[in-house]
Amino acid sequence: MASLVSKEEMLKQEKYIATVNSLIKGQGKKAFVYTLGCQQNEADSERIMALLLKMGYEKAQDEKEADILIVNTCAIRDHAEKRALSIIGRFKHYKVARPDIVIGVCGCMTAQKHRADHLKHSYHYVDFTFGTSMLHRLGEFVLSALNKGKRAFYLDEATPEIAEGIPHERESTYRAWVSIMYGCNNFCTYCIVPYVRGRERSRKMCDILAEIKDLVKRGYREITLLGQNVNSYGKDLEDKPTIANLLNEINKIEGDFIIHLMTSHPKDASKEMIEAIKSSKRTKSHFHLPLQSGSDDILTKMNRHYDIERYLGIIERLRENNPDIVLTTDIIVGFPGETEEDFQKTLDIIKKVEFDTIYSFIYSPRQGTPAYSMEQIPEEIKHERYERFCQVQNEIANKLNQKMLNKVYRVLVDGKSKGNEKMYTSRTEGNKIVHFESDTDYTGKFVNVKITRADTFNLFGEIIN
Repeated sequence: MASLVSKEEMLKQEKYIATVNSLIKGQGKKAFVYTLGCQQNEADSERIMALLLKMGYEKAQDEKEADILIVNTCAIRDHAEKRALSIIGRFKHYKVARPDIVIGVCGCMTAQKHRADHLKHSYHYVDFTFGTSMLHRLGEFVLSALNKGKRAFYLDEATPEIAEGIPHERESTYRAWVSIMYGCNNFCTYCIVPYVRGRERSRKMCDILAEIKDLVKRGYREITLLGQNVNSYGKDLEDKPTIANLLNEINKIEGDFIIHLMTSHPKDASKEMIEAIKSSKRTKSHFHLPLQSGSDDILTKMNRHYDIERYLGIIERLRENNPDIVLTTDIIVGFPGETEEDFQKTLDIIKKVEFDTIYSFIYSPRQGTPAYSMEQIPEEIKHERYERFCQVQNEIANKLNQKMLNKVYRVLVDGKSKGNEKMYTSRTEGNKIVHFESDTDYTGKFVNVKITRADTFNLFGEIIN
């Protein structure tokens, strides 16, 4: 069972924050947080910024004006790490021009010792790094950098704890991330996450519900429950609550809001969870269920713990409950050992299921994972398969979007589109993008829109009173 960071430790961290505040108070110091990666990183960055504001920093609109720069990194693919290193690399010029700038790096990349060592020895202007479960100690790290001027490189504890009570500086006033658990126990052979975010640690249901109630009270309209595998929520807690229990309790909260789950693992998609989705007025419009491959052989090599028959059974139950549900998934093309027959099975499944959206990736070897040492597929084959895959999925997406023509959907408005003062962007409760023109700014509000035009990636409509 995951333990909480003690009250004594949190009070100690409050003192570090207060000391930083007294050091920089009235100086107009500014902070900038650069975020790479998934929604969990975005949620972490909101907490990082909130802590920096509490220390007395102001939010910088541009990295060039910042007095403290934090890069929250991703390690899911090699490209993400290279991008992070490129961003960190350009910060060298800021440090040369202004040696008093504080530069910190955190997130999944720095939870890997070889990457932390690389930053330590090759990026001498980086003041500190810290892992994914040490965010609550940011005040301590910043104070050390300001006072001592010594560089420090912190790695996660062997048994990470959950820190409650950290504030959020949310990027939106109507959409919010709520982490319900951290870490992962699945050890898919391609994935670095269990090694950089630790084992599964669930937050107590009372803390989650309190956070959601506060968000709804403040007018938030869309809340995404975050976890590497939200379906296994609660297994490590003493009273063993389930994701179904949590959804049922959320459904009792008064207010006009919707819930998304990010992300679900098929092996833990229980009948009880599907029933909770069916009975909830908040979750039944959209479900994201990563498939990764249509081949049972490849799923076994990926260590996914389900087969295609089980996966299709879950899809069938979801559609029985709501025939119009928007289904999205993840697919990896070119996993080690994938034959042309395996790839064709993936194409067959996406044609059969007809996902509205697929987040597809060409397999990228990750050092430290079992798949890294497997026999790799040549890059040209991976890219050729990926092109064929995209062609099939684009045709499906376009066909499904065309079926939405002349129908009315409730959408949550995100704001004005670029390049047209009257054009607004929104999302349906099924998470599909819809553009419409309006003389009134409905940002952050629900409106009804009739779909008048559709293409592969976008829908266009007009407001219906």
